[in-house]
Amino acid sequence: MPTTSTSTSTSVTSSSGSSRELMSRLASGDPEIKFKALREIKNQIIGNRTKKLYFLKLGAVPTVSGILYRAQVELPDDNIYSKNDSNRDIIIQSAAVLGSFACGFDAGVRAVIDASAFPQLVRLLGYRDDKVVDAGARSLKMIYQSNLAPKYDFLQEKNMEFLLSLLHSESENVTGLGASIITHSCQSIAEQKALCDAGVLEKLVGLLEGSLSQRDASLESLAMLFKDNPDVVLKFAGLENGRPLSSITELTKDRHPRTRLLACICLISIRNTSPCYLQDVGIKTRLVNLLLELLDTPDQVGDDASFAFSSLIAQKEDLQKLAFEANAVDKLFNLLQGEQLHSKRLQGLLLALGNLCSKLESCRSRFLSLQVLELVIDSLTNDNADIRSAACICLRNVSRSIKNLCAGYFMNEKIIIPLVQLLDDSSVSVQVAALGAVSNIMVDLATRKSTFIQCGGIKQLVQLSKSMESTVRSNALWALRNMMFLADDKCKEGIFLELSASEIASLICDPEPLVQEQALALVRNLVDGCVNSVEFVFAEDGVILDAVGRQVQSASKAEIGIQGMYLLSNIASGNEFHKEAVIEKLLPQVDKEADCFIINFLRSNDSRLRTAAVWAIVNLTFPSSPGAFGRLIKLRNAGIVSQIKSMVNDSCQDVKLRVRTVLTQSMAFGDGT
Repeated sequence: MPTTSTSTSTSVTSSSGSSRELMSRLASGDPEIKFKALREIKNQIIGNRTKKLYFLKLGAVPTVSGILYRAQVELPDDNIYSKNDSNRDIIIQSAAVLGSFACGFDAGVRAVIDASAFPQLVRLLGYRDDKVVDAGARSLKMIYQSNLAPKYDFLQEKNMEFLLSLLHSESENVTGLGASIITHSCQSIAEQKALCDAGVLEKLVGLLEGSLSQRDASLESLAMLFKDNPDVVLKFAGLENGRPLSSITELTKDRHPRTRLLACICLISIRNTSPCYLQDVGIKTRLVNLLLELLDTPDQVGDDASFAFSSLIAQKEDLQKLAFEANAVDKLFNLLQGEQLHSKRLQGLLLALGNLCSKLESCRSRFLSLQVLELVIDSLTNDNADIRSAACICLRNVSRSIKNLCAGYFMNEKIIIPLVQLLDDSSVSVQVAALGAVSNIMVDLATRKSTFIQCGGIKQLVQLSKSMESTVRSNALWALRNMMFLADDKCKEGIFLELSASEIASLICDPEPLVQEQALALVRNLVDGCVNSVEFVFAEDGVILDAVGRQVQSASKAEIGIQGMYLLSNIASGNEFHKEAVIEKLLPQVDKEADCFIINFLRSNDSRLRTAAVWAIVNLTFPSSPGAFGRLIKLRNAGIVSQIKSMVNDSCQDVKLRVRTVLTQSMAFGDGT
């Protein structure tokens, strides 16, 4: 209606004029006018993202940063006790305005940093006036809520000294700031050790007895110190006969939801790092039930609870079972049906569902019976990259079920088309997640792969196998490898023609070991099946076979040797020409027996590698092959038969069975044991 429109327009114009007037008052030479303008801006932007954005466009942050700088120059620390000095009030108010811009608003944090205000705020911590120090500390704490905040390298002595000065402060905000800096900046085992050696662990434990904000900040920091560092966990568990660990466990019952959540996160960090702790079923059940309860919390606690829940149950079948018994799938499904879910909450719920379905068939069955799949499919096209990625991860884990794959739940256009589109996503993390989902779905029966091919999926995978990102290359090859699994000749030929022999050879020799492994596994599946399939590795003058030979000889990890030996084993199951080509790769011209890589494989501590190596020998010495006896002589002369004989009592049953097969075959030629 015209009246409403006019009213709204007037309101916006009035607000706009007021904001510009405040900006002009910041330039006033009257300290009182400047102070009141700062206070008014602070009051307007607190909790109001729209106002913050508008003032950012007006250049408020550089202006306030300049005011703070000039006030500090005019009021050095030794004059701070001039209590009536207006500069002191302007310093405090300027710091508060900068902190308000940064609070929960990354654009504000970026603006504060770009305006060089961060070092000015740090400088306030050195003043002797408690209110000035407190103002600086509060603003810096708000900045440290963001990932954009500057990081401190704790291996540098000056940074460690600065941190310790914060933690030893009498100010609640200053010690809380110190803990927040640890949470944000500690990134390596070396830094965790340095912090513990400096006595930080004990100081953080002391903060658990402090105020609510100190306690919460301490819990966050401790979780970061524990992460992937069993030595820190061991030291913590031994402090005061285990009292701090008991204190954190008790804090899971605290009346404040955020404290309960942070206590859970701390305990999860301990258990994920050192599984020997917190094995009691009662504690596990409490953590599961508490986190499911916290999912209902409407603010950031509810958002973060889903990520904590994911971390708790990830790759842990026992905890997933407890969660399933607590109706977690139903709980997550009901929350996903909520209207206008915040993007972070939607992402967290999808990840939690994905982790819940990663191990247990019962969870996947419940997932499908509730028709959660429809909600996940909708999220594949969400505008937020994190949500698209989480939806792909969820789909990947749910599709791990062979039973559900065979039932055809996932090989349909509603899923395949958006997944193929995501392979060309602008976000690398989304591409990788989509490749993970595609890899699982492609294990489906060969007759169902046509849908993916018709949607242009093969071309996309081949293109991604040439990506500059090694993670994308390896995952693209993984998907192609699964496409090759039990594929018919037409499908194999189509993929091979898209890739080309020279490109496959290049991928086998990729600088990244994981890419090498997946490329070898791809060719292993390519040559699996009829004899005609083996011919693929001899295309372009055998460039693929040459690459395989080089890689197995110089394998940097067991997995590369395993895939390479199974590939050669598959080739050796072909005709005489194929077998002779393989033995040439296994027995290159060497001066010493020790230089024969296959003997090293047969002596490996990895039973999988020993099994793969023996399989190749089995296929090379099959008695019905015309050239088997000649190859057996070569193997015996290279010391391989002798090594095989020494493995009759191998600790691995698979190895033992294949060794006996080789020895039985050799006896057919009169080569007794």
